[in-house]
Amino acid sequence: MGVKAVTQFSDSNQKRAFTKQLLNEIRALDYMLEHNMIERNTSRVGAEQELVLLDTDFKPALNNMELLSMVNDSHYTTEIARFNLEINLDPFDFNTDCFAKMENQLTTLLAKGEKAAEKLKTNILLTGIAPTLGQEHLHFEQMTPNARYKALNDMIRAERKTDFEVNLAGRDELVTQHPNILFEACNTSFQVHLQIDPDEFVDQYNWSQLISGPVLALAANSPLLMGKRLWSETRIALFQQSVNTRNTINNVRNKEPRVSFGRQWVKESVTDLYKDNVSRFSALFHSDIEEDALAMVKEGKVPSLSALNLHNGTVYKWNRPCYGVGGGKPHLRIENRYIPSGSTVLDEMATSVFWLGLMVGLPEKYKNLQNKMDFDDVRFNFYNAAQRGMDSNLNWFGKIVPARRLLEKELLDLAYAGLDKMKVNGPDITRYMTVIEGRLRKKVTGAKWMLHNYSELLKGSTPNEACLNLTKKMLENQRTGEPVHTWKNLDQNERKVQKEFKRVNEIMETDLFTVSEDDAIDLVVNVMNWQNIRHVPVENDQHELVGMINAHSIIHYLATKKESSAHAAKDIMLTKFPTISATSSAKQAVTLMADNRVDALPVVDDANRLLGIVTESDIIQVLNMTNKISE
Repeated sequence: MGVKAVTQFSDSNQKRAFTKQLLNEIRALDYMLEHNMIERNTSRVGAEQELVLLDTDFKPALNNMELLSMVNDSHYTTEIARFNLEINLDPFDFNTDCFAKMENQLTTLLAKGEKAAEKLKTNILLTGIAPTLGQEHLHFEQMTPNARYKALNDMIRAERKTDFEVNLAGRDELVTQHPNILFEACNTSFQVHLQIDPDEFVDQYNWSQLISGPVLALAANSPLLMGKRLWSETRIALFQQSVNTRNTINNVRNKEPRVSFGRQWVKESVTDLYKDNVSRFSALFHSDIEEDALAMVKEGKVPSLSALNLHNGTVYKWNRPCYGVGGGKPHLRIENRYIPSGSTVLDEMATSVFWLGLMVGLPEKYKNLQNKMDFDDVRFNFYNAAQRGMDSNLNWFGKIVPARRLLEKELLDLAYAGLDKMKVNGPDITRYMTVIEGRLRKKVTGAKWMLHNYSELLKGSTPNEACLNLTKKMLENQRTGEPVHTWKNLDQNERKVQKEFKRVNEIMETDLFTVSEDDAIDLVVNVMNWQNIRHVPVENDQHELVGMINAHSIIHYLATKKESSAHAAKDIMLTKFPTISATSSAKQAVTLMADNRVDALPVVDDANRLLGIVTESDIIQVLNMTNKISE
């Protein structure tokens, strides 16, 4: 699934040939299952660590290629954006000291990356979504220069035919559009792999689906996106929307998104999942593949199933089936993709150990789930947990149970039993499961800690500044290695951190009242009066900024109202006025306002769409907080 050398289809013949290859490999996999060619009675674990790179201002650092070169370690690899990297850990036999080995390798590799990052004045953060990420970090040129990522973007965009839409609501709401798939890059996870015996795959996979809701509730660590308080695990919805090939034109059809939890139980074998993927989702690109997989397996040889893996890598199930070859032996895995990165290495490891213990602790009564529980309830649990985290209520075999109670009263014991069954060392079990019990006892996840402290930081500050100070504190806490449920809340002094405001997007207001150019002037007057504002931007039908109405415009209108024939906003709006970009310096904004003798400055993007506004009162607030406007 990590194949980088991919090519877009040049014509329909090439796509048909690749589809034929896919079908051949599905038949080969069926043959291998029927003839017991898949490795059995062996259990291994592995993981992939995704990272966020931050500069000295705790904003995304776009230098992953430089850092990758300096680290010079094959465990490190690229991710889709220039501010991401990934570490691929080695597989370990699931037994006595496997988790100690896994944590030690991850800690060692992170230390190697941090040493290189320090030379580039870069920080490495473990978190589901970095609070300081903004849309300005998601331009196409900020995509990692790799053919696979560009092809993925081009093909999904071509299939969708419109900009990507993000529409999320929690305590706040985020509604926006974006021209590429880089919203995907906001998501960073700790992906855990478990090798599965082929004879047990159906029960194990269905069990992994059932426990996803409560495990996600316990793991939630991504509550913020662009200064908005959204879902406890916002990654779940954001990832689905960021690569969604569906659009509002065809959504009347019940079409499955490429990122999904799934729609039904697995009933026969792992190939059910592959067949469903090929049936629902067209191939996006191909790679040079020469093997005849079916012929190979009939000769007793082991195929790579490269086409099937390539296609599977473009369908993002939260519990994803995987086929691989290790030591010349083919095997099956389940990849858990919903565990977020962070808050610390210990937090990630504890969540992973808990999930793995649950997986191998599957009790007899929860086998044949397809005959015992409605799959719609399981899917509901997953998305409910993503929204509300540990505060969610889950449907557990017809009863509504608080997620925390289900975890404490039943799932903890199953995880302990599973870890004992695999003969994991007692001190290691205690180390990781103590973290899980601490989270449950204190009712604190990464998401809860972030939301509480972000809300406190907002008092007397701006969303951008609150995100920055929150990120700084998260990085400090991460470096202690202590789990998130032991982190102290920011004290009064830390909530009043003074810092330079360097860019316009750090001080601009984004909660705006606007009117269209054809709106009645009386509406404009009342909006300004009701909301106690002195400026109203005017937009056209394409959401472009076309004018500004200020208090002087209204005074002039009211003074001449009897004689005036003006009826619409466009008749009195100013059409010549200065604007500024979100990434301009705060000093430039102050200078522009002074030179043009204006007390409000619209902030626009390259298409002249309104992003925010900077007013005199914003500048005064910044000076009160920092006594400095930065260059």
